[in-house]
Amino acid sequence: MTQITLNTLSSEIKDMDAAYSASGGDAAVLHNHELASLVISGNKVLNANGIEGIVLEPQETEHGVDVKLTIKKGYKISLPVHLCFGLIPEDGLQEINMNFVAEEDSAVELVAHCTFPNAVKIIHRMEAQMHVGKNASLKYTETHFHGPHGGAQVIPKAHVKIEEGGSYFNNFSLISGRVGALEFDYDVDAEKDSVCEMITKVYGKKDDKIKIMEKVSLNGENARSVIKSRLAITEDAESEFKGITEGHAPRSRGHVDCLEVLQGNAKAEAIPIIRVDNPLAKVTHEAAIGCVDKKEVETLMARGLEEDDAIDTIVKGMLA
Repeated sequence: MTQITLNTLSSEIKDMDAAYSASGGDAAVLHNHELASLVISGNKVLNANGIEGIVLEPQETEHGVDVKLTIKKGYKISLPVHLCFGLIPEDGLQEINMNFVAEEDSAVELVAHCTFPNAVKIIHRMEAQMHVGKNASLKYTETHFHGPHGGAQVIPKAHVKIEEGGSYFNNFSLISGRVGALEFDYDVDAEKDSVCEMITKVYGKKDDKIKIMEKVSLNGENARSVIKSRLAITEDAESEFKGITEGHAPRSRGHVDCLEVLQGNAKAEAIPIIRVDNPLAKVTHEAAIGCVDKKEVETLMARGLEEDDAIDTIVKGMLA
């Protein structure tokens, strides 16, 4: 490898470390060889570190990376696996195809940071297949940072299959920087005695556009799920939430919970949908859209904050 290439690679690693930190992560974990980690910048794999019990197989493509991550049967991974996806330039395309498998009786927590700090015209597409084996546990926490310009178009799409006794927990957060345009689409099939929990938190500003689509099909007896969405939008931002839960099996239980807060000229829409075709299943929903509490704003203003800062503090507190 030439000196120029080494220097370029070193510069990219430093840039991704800085972007990872900006999105709320600790860049030191990406260089700890005792932890499993993966760092992808554009279509380059800058780091791929596996540990015992984890098979990590990234493959670079024209516009991104195909990633296969397998947690082997019976392995309980005690420390989180750290993932970093991003683009440093102002414009570009990144396509990530992920295949995550947690084999029978395994357990893992995946902590992902997706960062586009300079985005002016960025497109990030993610297609994921996640398979949670019998009595396995997969927790996926994803934090985004899109910079101040609102130039990111992010399109994450996933299908999740939870086998008997398995559990899947997903926490998606985009509350720092501008959203730009977000189209979030997750679909889950939950089998007997499985558990699914999905939490989505997004803060839209200016002319950001947010679309959240989450669906859980409770196909097995005693399957349980919660879809929880917390959206805040200000100025001319727009949000649309659609949460669907279907009860197909005896004693399956599901709940859809959406809360949207808006200020200024923002527009919000919440559509909880519940479908049941088994008389022993039960699915419930609640949705609320409203403004920030005026008394809370006045209290913070009395303590020296400007109105916009007071609203921002209240909203971030709700999303925290």
